[in-house]
Amino acid sequence: MITFDDVQAAARRLDGVAHRTPVITSGALDEATGAGRVLLKAENLQRVGAFKFRGAYNAISTLKPEDRARGVATVSSGNHAQAVSLAARLHEIPAVILMPEDAPAGKLAATRGYGAEVVPFDRYGVVRDELLEQLVAERGLTPIHPYDNPYVMAGQGTVALELIEDAGPLDVLLVCLGGGGLLSGCATATAALSPDTRIIGVEPEAGDDFVRSLAAGERVAIEVPRTIADGQQTNMPGELTFPVIQQLVDEVITVSDAEIVTAMKLLFERAKVVAEPSGACAFAALLAGKVEANGLRVGVTISGGNVTAARFAELVA
Repeated sequence: MITFDDVQAAARRLDGVAHRTPVITSGALDEATGAGRVLLKAENLQRVGAFKFRGAYNAISTLKPEDRARGVATVSSGNHAQAVSLAARLHEIPAVILMPEDAPAGKLAATRGYGAEVVPFDRYGVVRDELLEQLVAERGLTPIHPYDNPYVMAGQGTVALELIEDAGPLDVLLVCLGGGGLLSGCATATAALSPDTRIIGVEPEAGDDFVRSLAAGERVAIEVPRTIADGQQTNMPGELTFPVIQQLVDEVITVSDAEIVTAMKLLFERAKVVAEPSGACAFAALLAGKVEANGLRVGVTISGGNVTAARFAELVA
């Protein structure tokens, strides 16, 4: 279990390196959702275009010199890949990234652009964590797991830390959920700063591994989900993130791909916010009426905006 002290320590490491992203409000979004006030934490404006930079930089900055010198490795469909690549470049160390063969082209190009070596794999044919373990063993690299790393979790928790510091206490906090790094970190920060806040995780319908796991009381594996939300194509809750979410999160709900696209379109048209599918997932739940929000102050993570113009147009057309 990470602590609020861990999140605060991460905030100090990230100060002056990560962007303190804005909290965006819009009367149109309030009206569309029935909320008293919708407060968007715009991590689409973070470095690398997603919240992932926070956790990756925090984790790499805490490595011992000898571990940094070996170089770092991770597995990711794109946002964590970019984050580790940039954080490694800032620390002047090499990075090797396992990326699915069907990773979005823009995320692949950006990862290579930050200087990382990319190793492709078939996300539907292998167990990605096992592939990462194999790569680390073969090359002697230091792993930076996308979510099952306490420094990554603490770094992601700075999203909620900043949101509550800037916007004040919340009635509800909606957080996009893949492997659980963002949700576990944000839940840790929120429990300390705004303990009466109802914390809700949101995952795609096709990737409901947390919903099933929480119902079962243990981690449940599913098939790798097929969804437009590529950043949430995890098939099992994290070993470290799951117990935090069990303890601190009130509920996990799901949204369909169609509901995500509707949310992306409204965010763009009415709030001028560009969100990738995974980034719009939490807002999709609010917009679809799956969360009681009438008159309430609702914080929402817009976790990323890494979508090309062509892909965005294709989805919302």
